[in-house]
Amino acid sequence: MASPALIRVLPRFGVAAAVVSLLGLTGCQINNHSTESLVPTSGVQPLKGLAQNVSVRRNSQGMPLIESSSFHDALFTLGYVHASDRISQMVRLRLLAQGRLAELDGSEALDTDRLMRSVNLKKNAAELYKSASPRLQRFFEVYARGVNAYLFRYRDKLPADLAQAGYKAEYWKPEDSALIFSLLNFGMSVNLQEELNSLLLAQKVGTDKLPWLTPTYPNETLPTSEADKLKGLDLGNQLSGLSTVTQAVEHVTRLSLPGVTASSNWAIGPQRSRHGKSLLANDIHQPIGVPSAWSYVQIRAPKYQAAGASIAGLPTLFAGFNGKVAWGVSMAMGDNQDVFVEKLKRQGNKLYYLADGKWLPATARTETFFVKGQRPVRETIYETRHGALLNSLLGEPGALNSNLGLALQTPALKGDKTLDAFFDLSRAQNSEKASDASREIRAVALNLVYADASHTGWQVTGLYPNRREGLGLFPSPGWDSRYDWDGYADPMLHPYDQDPAQGWLGTANQRTAAFGYGMQLSNSWLSPERSERLAQLAGSGKHDARSMIAMQYDQTTLFAAKLKTMFTAPGMAQPLKQAIAALPPLDRANANAALSHLMAFDGKLSATSADAALYELFLQESTRLTFLDELGPQSSPAWKAFSANASLSYSANADHLLGREDSPFWDDIQTSQKEDKPTILARTLAATISTGDTLLGSDRKAWQWGKLHHYLWRNASGQTVRGPIAAGGDHTTLNIAGYNPGDNNFETTLIPAMRMIVDFGQVEPMMGQNSSGQSSNPASPHYTDGIEPWLKGQYISFPMQPQNFNKIYGNTRLTLVPGK
Repeated sequence: MASPALIRVLPRFGVAAAVVSLLGLTGCQINNHSTESLVPTSGVQPLKGLAQNVSVRRNSQGMPLIESSSFHDALFTLGYVHASDRISQMVRLRLLAQGRLAELDGSEALDTDRLMRSVNLKKNAAELYKSASPRLQRFFEVYARGVNAYLFRYRDKLPADLAQAGYKAEYWKPEDSALIFSLLNFGMSVNLQEELNSLLLAQKVGTDKLPWLTPTYPNETLPTSEADKLKGLDLGNQLSGLSTVTQAVEHVTRLSLPGVTASSNWAIGPQRSRHGKSLLANDIHQPIGVPSAWSYVQIRAPKYQAAGASIAGLPTLFAGFNGKVAWGVSMAMGDNQDVFVEKLKRQGNKLYYLADGKWLPATARTETFFVKGQRPVRETIYETRHGALLNSLLGEPGALNSNLGLALQTPALKGDKTLDAFFDLSRAQNSEKASDASREIRAVALNLVYADASHTGWQVTGLYPNRREGLGLFPSPGWDSRYDWDGYADPMLHPYDQDPAQGWLGTANQRTAAFGYGMQLSNSWLSPERSERLAQLAGSGKHDARSMIAMQYDQTTLFAAKLKTMFTAPGMAQPLKQAIAALPPLDRANANAALSHLMAFDGKLSATSADAALYELFLQESTRLTFLDELGPQSSPAWKAFSANASLSYSANADHLLGREDSPFWDDIQTSQKEDKPTILARTLAATISTGDTLLGSDRKAWQWGKLHHYLWRNASGQTVRGPIAAGGDHTTLNIAGYNPGDNNFETTLIPAMRMIVDFGQVEPMMGQNSSGQSSNPASPHYTDGIEPWLKGQYISFPMQPQNFNKIYGNTRLTLVPGK
């Protein structure tokens, strides 16, 4: 049955690999698991809570089709199916969001729990749930009953990671789904990590040099005024616990689903379509691991049918198709939170913070942490007018006896209708209704692209503060209300577009609002090359599903051409030639060889390309030779912060390569002379060859990018599930395969976890991929069976017409019947 369900792609579209979330959950291999934890795929199961019979069929990759005669029964079954496929993932997500992971994982999770208790997502979740309509609350209640039906039936047969840990999973509450949504939103707080990293960098190099390390976008002025906010602060001695807080935030955002730091989506209008009808494509990126965050599901019930990508724990489709409208999401890179540096003092047992010249008492609350194998821990969390002090628990002992604290402010969600809006979006019957629903999504910052057969649209969602002063790029002085928030931007100011004259629209985490735009959307954007390549391909010729697949698997980088322009610029070509000539003979020969290959490189980062290997080695060496002397060693908090920022937004290394000739970082402080950019570039070119010879051998024609760059799927315990497999692409290609530029290896860290294409010109428009597998249970045959189709460019169809269901889902079904 597998072959008719799969749409095959010719090899020229490249090789890619499966993504898997860091919520890979088990450390045991399949032979250590009992299949008793698996729900059968056929037969009859009675379930208390159902009103009528429901059918569950699964396609060749285990993705379910739920057929029901009522929507409530369909939601109940969705909860049951999500739990049967991903209960371990759901339990961990909930514990993470609640700040209770130590109950399962022991003391090693305590810092993560401390952070999450401080952030207090339960408060946001409660507002979200309370603000939802009674209809939506009922949906969440019915979904929760379905989850609990699974937990009751399989209470003694849970997957081995939960069973072996001796953890008794609590029943699911409707509010838990709102909590998972709040965690998803928190996991997208990229600028939170950047703000904390900026403090680590300022501790190392000072505020004067900080802007050079944190550029906002190509050809934009460095954020000098933002760094000035931090001048005069003794960040080294007066701010305690920063590294611990930063590590905890990074850990949480990696664990949060989908943990996205990127994604792409685009829609092609009828005038650029081969069949005269719209197309939509979406791929959502996340860290590589098992299982993937995403779980495909299809529902057919009276007055409701849709298929798409869901997250277990939420009865919501984040990307999908309902027969009339398709929609997809990418990260808007929105900056909707701020860190405030607070001045603190203790008087007796009380903590005070400075606010406009007055010392105000910090709010205190006590939290009890239950730790596996240890006695409970009781600790106090403090809050200022801006929010929780992140280092009140996470600092070294006595952290808040120092002079400075870090408070996190996030948007208030009172009256927010986001949960309803996602449901309305999944039911929209035309692009106009999709547009209306998208404007009501406030609790999460997304680029939402939608389409019907004749129209396309794009809407930025979210809730964005109006800052009285400053950009929010770096932490602000909490004692000065000049930097406080003054309400939120009018949603009518959120960027959007509909049916553009160019015939296409799309996003790839690029700057979507010009600096100085009427609202402060963000100043943290990823490099523009993916969006530029998207424009190049989408704006050429006529499109169909096949060209959409080719775009999703495209491994061409446009940064290579920009490097060539830099090398040959009037102010660079001659100085670089002189700098190379001044090198020792062997280095001179290596530098000239490297430059020759870079100038001939076509930008295609295929896994088998020798020039692609040399190009990536050059980028890695340029990072090291430009910045390591001042930020190193590689184990230092500053270097780790710098490397992390390079993956979170536009990198300082790319910025320096394309310009910044006057940067102080061109000087190597470990030498007695003063270096300039041509000198460092000459050394980088020479080091590119010598490092390549060491890593790949002296036969440079045999070099291959995939021998350095590979996919390796691990579970949360760090055990290898699949790989290594040679990879092409990098962080600038549409088929993203990012790696950590500060490490000594090129192992892939970020890839597309989910791909979806909807071609309205086809009889059955939707097809998709899940990168690892439908199940988080290693005992399941669908634990990693999505990897191979993902590697081979195979998509599976999601038919909307009942006469086509048998072809994809077969005749075997599990029938759920009302129980007593």
